[in-house]
Amino acid sequence: MHNHNDIDMKNFLYAKDLGDLRKALDEAMEIKKDRFKYVELGKNKTALLVFFNNSLRTRLSTQKAALNLGMNVIVLDVNAGAWKLETERGVIMDGDKSEHLLEAIPVMASYCDVIGIRSFAGLTDREYDYAETVYNQFVKYSGKPVFAMETATVHPLQAFADLITIEEHKTVKRPKVVLTWAPHPRCLPQAVPNSFAEWMNEADVDFVITHPKGYELDPMFAGDAKVEYDQMKAFEGADFIYAKNWSCPGVTEPDKYGKILEDYHNLLDWTVSERQMAVTNNGKFMHCLPVRRNMIVTDDVIESKNSLVIPEAANREISATVVLKRILEGIK
Repeated sequence: MHNHNDIDMKNFLYAKDLGDLRKALDEAMEIKKDRFKYVELGKNKTALLVFFNNSLRTRLSTQKAALNLGMNVIVLDVNAGAWKLETERGVIMDGDKSEHLLEAIPVMASYCDVIGIRSFAGLTDREYDYAETVYNQFVKYSGKPVFAMETATVHPLQAFADLITIEEHKTVKRPKVVLTWAPHPRCLPQAVPNSFAEWMNEADVDFVITHPKGYELDPMFAGDAKVEYDQMKAFEGADFIYAKNWSCPGVTEPDKYGKILEDYHNLLDWTVSERQMAVTNNGKFMHCLPVRRNMIVTDDVIESKNSLVIPEAANREISATVVLKRILEGIK
């Protein structure tokens, strides 16, 4: 099968890897009408999905996407049955890690055609996380196409699914989309907000980010997006509200990287409730899930007719199918 995209996609980490987002959206709509349209494309090709971290939507949707394309799928839970892996070079391996990633990666690669990686940020070493060290080791040592199933800094399959969802539910040509920080009891990575910001900046939307001071996203993802520190002001006239917690990205103060800057009990007015939604333009509520109710969002808002969390999750299958299709088309 020939590749009818202008872009020969080998690896998938950023929005730019997909090329023209309009074309990618058209392709997503085409696949949504017939998920098995390209079932011959992946015949006798194997996808290896490697999970260093927990997953529900990503695991199920990516497996389903590979099956839509006729691929075989192998799922590896690194922490539930494989040898513990050392990732650093130069370490004397006399601890609890019996295998080095530098051997494990080429071995994994010998059994498959495409590799998906899920490996969250450690949130202790900003430089290590933001260099996408684990993902890039797979790219470097596998020799196979590698795609991100959420890495230290990005979750592109989620952001692509979010964009598809906005495209399907928008009522105006250029909707106002707001990414809002919300409270959470634990320190969370910036992968989802990073990707959401990056993709919204590429899309045809009016994009605003709102969060307490100190939570500024890395400019490589936030770009020129408008930042509004007053949440109520940010929500005014919004068509879509995307709620997500993230810990301090540590852009200007790396020592605060991955930390919660203020006790969440003091910031519970950031929880998305009917109070904030009332000033939107009949706004739709979005979240990547899993979501902690009455921390990120109230029961009433997530259960309302304007909540898109389920169709948004369903679109994860579509975004993954488009991405895997493009990678398969690029395999010679």
